[in-house]
Amino acid sequence: MTLISETNEERIKTLFSDQKDFFRTSKSQGIDFRISQLKLLKKAVLTHQSSIEEVLWSDLHKSPEEAFLTEINIVLSEIENHLKHLKKWAKPKRVSTPLILFPSASKVLYEPLGVSLIIAPWNYPFQLLINPLIGSISSGCCSILKPSPAAPAVALAVEEMIKAFFEPDYLTVVQGGKETNNFLLAQPFDVIFFTGSSRVGKIVMQAASAHLSRVILELGGKSPCVVDTGANIKVAAKRIAWGKLINAGQTCIAPDYLLVQESIKEELLNEIESVIKEMYGTEIEESRFYPRIIDNAAFDRLLELLKAGSIRFGGKFNRKDRFIEPTIIEDIKSNDPIMQQEIFGPILPVITYDAIEEAYAYINENDKPLALYYFGNKSKGKEVLSKTTSGGACINDTIMHIANHNLPFGGVGNSGTGKYHGKESFLAFSNSKAVVITPTWIDLPLKYAPFKFFKLLKRII
Repeated sequence: MTLISETNEERIKTLFSDQKDFFRTSKSQGIDFRISQLKLLKKAVLTHQSSIEEVLWSDLHKSPEEAFLTEINIVLSEIENHLKHLKKWAKPKRVSTPLILFPSASKVLYEPLGVSLIIAPWNYPFQLLINPLIGSISSGCCSILKPSPAAPAVALAVEEMIKAFFEPDYLTVVQGGKETNNFLLAQPFDVIFFTGSSRVGKIVMQAASAHLSRVILELGGKSPCVVDTGANIKVAAKRIAWGKLINAGQTCIAPDYLLVQESIKEELLNEIESVIKEMYGTEIEESRFYPRIIDNAAFDRLLELLKAGSIRFGGKFNRKDRFIEPTIIEDIKSNDPIMQQEIFGPILPVITYDAIEEAYAYINENDKPLALYYFGNKSKGKEVLSKTTSGGACINDTIMHIANHNLPFGGVGNSGTGKYHGKESFLAFSNSKAVVITPTWIDLPLKYAPFKFFKLLKRII
């Protein structure tokens, strides 16, 4: 495996200083410039599409089909969305003004925050690096990108792509691991966008507090999947298996565990087993559509989680190939290690309940998840959503809320802070500046001491 070298502190300081200088020229803030850079980014992605697909296969064994659907296409469609709407989003927004401020007018101006730092994880190493970048470009910021060293082939390919199309004082890539992260986080970035674990997210937030930098944290957690009576079992099984096994379960919004009504458990699990075989065949390790675990450390952690409960389906593994078969585990206890951490792999523990109140009570006893999925009657699903909190949710589906540009994406509590996608990405890297414009042809005395018209002022306000 290719090893990623650390970037030294002086190099990082120089890049940051150069980007600060470029931002002060205001060149990045022009709407025409932003649009041209978005178009350039699209050209860069299309030019390097084949190599991106190749390195995603190298690092994660992602098929070209999955690479396109879950990484490349998401980026391209996000760019198109910003190109279509950027002028409207960036236009000053007039808002109403209360009578007390007569004859003033009010509006909101959207200005870029400045220089952004975008730190990406390894599970979707292309999409989760470039998608936030679109919002940074759209808002008028400069950006330093930090790919994950755990997906080294992707990290180097992205660096090559960015170098070929952008000047480093506007947009650049910095390589490295923990040491490089520490050097980066010591810089007074205007905004830091981090995607990764809650543990590292706390470190990022603490570092950002030294400079009071804005922070967007896209984290994870244990996203529950509730399957209730009234669910279409065949459809539910297919959508759950699909959502769980994309990227071999290494997805922050994958269904982490099942909460299944006792009376339908057997039918559902039998159907999930059948669906898995339909998608990947009986010899799953031979399927070109089934990804691999990112590295040996992640692989070994997942093997430890397999020790809980009893395996109903799957359980086979090959450490040399970093292959873990899709696995369903029953007889799980809430204090088992598999229920105390985000699984981030192709293992699906199953817990049963009798009344739906038990399901959302269990969810509420734990940290707020990044996503929540419910299969069953739509009205009952709305009840579950009203009784629980999560970053996002689907009723009778999994994952798909991420595909709508008009929906904000992000976590709550331990699963993250801040939203992005579509207009929310533009806003994430922007300062919404409140402006009041007051004419001088009249100067009402109401606000001035000695407050001769105080009784009138009280009536107005």
